[in-house]
Amino acid sequence: MSKYDALWNHVQKNGPRSFKMSFDEIGDITGIEIDRSFLKCKKELTAYGYPVGKISLREKTVIFNKDGE
Repeated sequence: MSKYDALWNHVQKNGPRSFKMSFDEIGDITGIEIDRSFLKCKKELTAYGYPVGKISLREKTVIFNKDGE
């Protein structure tokens, strides 16, 4: 079980083909702030069909792209 499971489930159920979320939006879903562990845990999302596309620390956003898109 990952501390990001709530995010992975949300992305799988509600995500369009490609979309961007802010760190604040992710925090609202998970109940925690994004930290460095997200960089390691992001690989878990592949099992849900949405690999992490790009993380922008400057803009504080994450881009998600559905597999094959």
